[in-house]
Amino acid sequence: MKAEILCIGTELLLGDIVNTNAAFLAQKLAQMGIEVYHQTVVGDNPERLKTALGEAFSRCDLVLTTGGLGPTYDDLTKETVAQYFGREMVTTEEQLTILKNRFAALGHGMTENNLKQAAMPEGATVLPNPNGTAPGLIVEGDGKIAVLMPGPPKEMQPMMENSVIPYLMEKSGQILLSRTLHVFGVGESTVEYLLKDLMTGSRNPTLAPYAKMGEVTLRITAKAKDEAEANALIDPMEAKVRAILDPKAIYGVNVAGLQDALVKELTQRGLKIATAESCTGGYISKRITEVPGSSAVLDGGVVSYSNEIKEKLLGVSHGTLVQHGAVSRETALEMARGIRSLCGADIGVSTTGIAGPGGGTAEKPVGLVYLCVSSPWREEVFELHLARFSTTLREDIRYMASSHALYQALLTARMKP
Repeated sequence: MKAEILCIGTELLLGDIVNTNAAFLAQKLAQMGIEVYHQTVVGDNPERLKTALGEAFSRCDLVLTTGGLGPTYDDLTKETVAQYFGREMVTTEEQLTILKNRFAALGHGMTENNLKQAAMPEGATVLPNPNGTAPGLIVEGDGKIAVLMPGPPKEMQPMMENSVIPYLMEKSGQILLSRTLHVFGVGESTVEYLLKDLMTGSRNPTLAPYAKMGEVTLRITAKAKDEAEANALIDPMEAKVRAILDPKAIYGVNVAGLQDALVKELTQRGLKIATAESCTGGYISKRITEVPGSSAVLDGGVVSYSNEIKEKLLGVSHGTLVQHGAVSRETALEMARGIRSLCGADIGVSTTGIAGPGGGTAEKPVGLVYLCVSSPWREEVFELHLARFSTTLREDIRYMASSHALYQALLTARMKP
């Protein structure tokens, strides 16, 4: 079965609302093994909606729409779908009673235009909406299926989960399962070069790379009758990938990001971390505290922008700052040791560098960052040159420095004897 997602609403076209519905629906359809080749957004215009619907059905046999089910004059999704299938709009006493009861439960009066929400294309299957006044519906005919859902995610998502997915699972008979390997420290071009044969030579499962700043995700996707069969297809592919890439580069599987992998690892091992940040300005601790449960593993942090704070709070020696400067291996090492001692943490991580766009010299250019991880079982300083990401975008350098810090802290946690 092939599907298309058709999101309706002028506010989407104007950028007033971010279209999260399309991403949610695409993920759910993929999990059921339903292929999606196109996504369309159209405004609240009946002619353009009619054209978009016709084009969608020329390419597929299932169209899922969101939006346009409200009571106002420009909510015309049901009417347009009814025209496409050659159905009349009908209002049943059952739907009218449900609508009246819904408004009564909400404590709102029902205006005349709300009656529009009780009208349905003849023969449609009505989908309950306990979170709003607009029910969804399914219309079938001539081998085509239209699934209409409301636009607000808080209404659409439960309807998809509770009503649409059970209906479609009976039609599909297959699932599409994905497993994502998260890679750090290896460029996208290198990953593709090393894994090209696997990417181009495999059909089920497939292997596809996706890049973001400093990271590559490798998605292994298998089509099968159930989850057990899909995992049996995915496992050998994952083993092949791990045999080719540096095992340390794959920092997690199906995780949200570096900080999530780090918090999980620290939690499982009962370890605490503390941060001392100069150029990253609290970015490392910010990302750690984005993860629920991070309070159990993060002891504290210091943003030591000035040399005075480096000396007073972190114990960096005055001689080190004079001889080597704030941006140096020696300072990074003493910062990491100092924060670990100050907080009594198992792992101390520090960053000091030049984020730019000014302040760089020939000896210490913009993008130079020293990172240190300090623990009883591992202590190491890294010299990073991050200006290749940007010599002017300060935020990119700071973000990448924090990513390297999280990654090295994660490796350090995993090295604990």
